[in-house]
Amino acid sequence: MSNAASHDARLSAFIGVLLGTAVGDSLGLPAEGMSRQRIRLRWGGRWRHRFLFGRGMVSDDTEHTMFVAQALLAHPDDPIAFQRCLAWKLRFWLLGLPAGIGLATLKAILKLWVGIPPSRSGVWSAGNGPAMRSAIIGVYFADDPDKRSTFVSASTRLTHSDPKAETAALAVAEAASWAVNQNETIEQWLKPLPNLGYDKEWAVICQKLTDALASAKSVEELANLLGLQSGATGYAYHSVPVALYAWLRDRNDFRRAVESALDCGGDTDTVGAIVGAIMGANVGKEGIPREMIIGISEWPRSVSLLEQIAGKLAQQKETGRALGPVRYFWPGLILRNLVFLVVVLIHGFRRLAPPY
Repeated sequence: MSNAASHDARLSAFIGVLLGTAVGDSLGLPAEGMSRQRIRLRWGGRWRHRFLFGRGMVSDDTEHTMFVAQALLAHPDDPIAFQRCLAWKLRFWLLGLPAGIGLATLKAILKLWVGIPPSRSGVWSAGNGPAMRSAIIGVYFADDPDKRSTFVSASTRLTHSDPKAETAALAVAEAASWAVNQNETIEQWLKPLPNLGYDKEWAVICQKLTDALASAKSVEELANLLGLQSGATGYAYHSVPVALYAWLRDRNDFRRAVESALDCGGDTDTVGAIVGAIMGANVGKEGIPREMIIGISEWPRSVSLLEQIAGKLAQQKETGRALGPVRYFWPGLILRNLVFLVVVLIHGFRRLAPPY
């Protein structure tokens, strides 16, 4: 592969993973916490942006992914410095009054603010927070398994100390890495997947993924096998397997993969963000339906900003030296977050009305 082709492929993967995260997140956000049955009663048909007047906005899934990307731009070779940098981004993110934040992440950030170091700030939780932000690490270190694992660990333990959270986050990073390299069959990729964890539950999940893929089961059928008839929860061993399977089934069809995951209900924004990230790394921006991208209305963390970050990540990989994060008008986040909070509350009140 020529240097130009290599650069183009790398840039495509970075843009794809960031935009794919934002698309899956924003599409799933209005349905977060709803069962698959109520989603069908409420909307039905194809998924489209419904957060605000037919437009979409992103939640913490995309924000955390962006923080990780910016921390990688600052410290691509030192996982400890990367972790410290990410910790400060999370501290200041909390000051911006985000409307949605997981309890474990909130506790971890509060520990950071009272002076507990990032190496010990994680709380015992197997939530999916680390998994939602790990695909970008998989893409960045697609050529370096050791750094991939080390940086996922640094990102995870900052907020979550349960090994299950790290196993799930590493599985997402490994999937994103495969999407970039594609140097083995998917069956070969699945074989070592159980070795990412050290618990029987993960081994059982991996076997169910393998068996379901072999028998061509739908994503909804896989969710049923995992006991998720009402939707994937925020538990990493629920949300990540659903997202992984949606990607495994439809690796070249972004819309179908994301929609099949969202159709399962539950923690739709995070599941959507994860499968969108992996699929984006797989198909690039060109493989993401244009209307799904232009339907996102965000400022100051806009689609354009995500593309700038992707471009700088690609350039940094090419030069081999840290280029530093992309600057943007962060004071605008207070106004943005207030608007976001109001819309979230409106959606919450709307859910009190039928159809049930």
